[in-house]
Amino acid sequence: MPAKLVTTAIGSAVPASATATKSALGQFMTSPAVADFMAGMFPPAKLRSLSLLDAGAGKGVLTRTFLARVQQGDFGVKRASVSAYELDVQMLESLRRNLQREPSNKVKIVSGDFIERAVHEIKHGESPLHSHAILNPPYKKIGSKSHHRKLLREVGIETVNLYSAFVGLSVLLLKQEGYLCAIIPRSFCNGPYYRPFRELLFSKGAIRRIHLFGSRSEAFSDDDVLQENVIILFQRGVRPTEVEVSFSSDSTFFDLRSSRALFNTVVRPNDPERMIHIPETADAFPAKFDSSLAQLKIQVSTGPIVDFRLKQHLRKAPDSSTVPLLYPGHFGPNGLRWPYGNPKKPSAIVGNDETEKWLYPNGNYTVVRRFSSKEERRRIVANVVAEENIPSDKIGFENHLNVFHRGRHGLAKYLAIGLMVYLNSSVIDTCFRSFNGHTQVNATDLKALLYPNEERLMRMGKWAATKPALSQSMIDDYLRRMK
Repeated sequence: MPAKLVTTAIGSAVPASATATKSALGQFMTSPAVADFMAGMFPPAKLRSLSLLDAGAGKGVLTRTFLARVQQGDFGVKRASVSAYELDVQMLESLRRNLQREPSNKVKIVSGDFIERAVHEIKHGESPLHSHAILNPPYKKIGSKSHHRKLLREVGIETVNLYSAFVGLSVLLLKQEGYLCAIIPRSFCNGPYYRPFRELLFSKGAIRRIHLFGSRSEAFSDDDVLQENVIILFQRGVRPTEVEVSFSSDSTFFDLRSSRALFNTVVRPNDPERMIHIPETADAFPAKFDSSLAQLKIQVSTGPIVDFRLKQHLRKAPDSSTVPLLYPGHFGPNGLRWPYGNPKKPSAIVGNDETEKWLYPNGNYTVVRRFSSKEERRRIVANVVAEENIPSDKIGFENHLNVFHRGRHGLAKYLAIGLMVYLNSSVIDTCFRSFNGHTQVNATDLKALLYPNEERLMRMGKWAATKPALSQSMIDDYLRRMK
């Protein structure tokens, strides 16, 4: 018998097995421990009536846990109305069965596409606004020309993933001073794709609390989750002042601890990207490192050579017609090892009129790999390209490298070395992890960091140039002692 088909959140048919459906819908189930923690994040409130929105309710774990808190008197009332949305027909039966156990509450289960229904309700004012929202939204990319993307734009939401779409719509369905608690990937904290989503959040209210997990996959230990997840508590219609940041090693919350941070240290007032920096330790970023790349008159750009677009000009080995082409594989623990890198990748590109605009003049450059592996100790891995090691007047940087330069020209030798040392420090690793929860390092992320001034970077470079090798402890100790 052929597998039964169901319609997914993006309108395609998939096999209705549990695994296939979860994958197609971007579903990851909430554990009871995480659900209880999320419901407990809502502050006490003395309200006449509660209205809960659960977008993507699954089997109803989050809703039932919230209603248990209501029953305990945490909100000053003993009843609540609930709107629980679920698309997956396999989940609906379990959802109905579980929420039927809540006879004292008014529960409405809505079968269908949350995005379609929410957009319609927002545009036409047909839905009562909710005092609370709790959600573990689906995680799946939305195509730029998809039906959902067009719908979201009708209510002013521009985003690339179902999770941020669900959160954005839920925010728009909240009452003033209402609360939203959601467990979502940390990817929304940085990057240009999620900037409109961040701007939506900050224009509508404030993030009151962020919870971090020590393990990348711990929040969804029964699923194959590689994204780092956080839990946020958002309040609509308030001005941001402080943000509570809490942390636990795993979803048992046995070592829960928290601290408070000023909002303007989490989202810098003059940052046009509106990146969210989550402080993961009590250590403040050293005040002596307070220069932006713009102040240093240094730029950082993604390597311009996309190899498949210039395939006819690439060469495995250099010859008299080529210039060096550098990939991440050309850098090892001891620095540049060109032309010996990944044997499957080219090491040279023909220098001619067609490739000229993609090449840099030979010089001293600091480079950072755009992708690091989860196993690596640091997220940022920096190296130096020294002009004396390049046997050409031109050089090519492949797209998987970020390049520090000045107007597409090289840097002073010790400045390039000093930048490399600083970027490989534990200080930078901690700072970078405060706003980047994945293994990709974009040029935009590097622009968001603070740096020592040029004099300090030059001193750092001269110090490093006298050492035959640098260890992590040597770098970190030098930065601690630097004045």
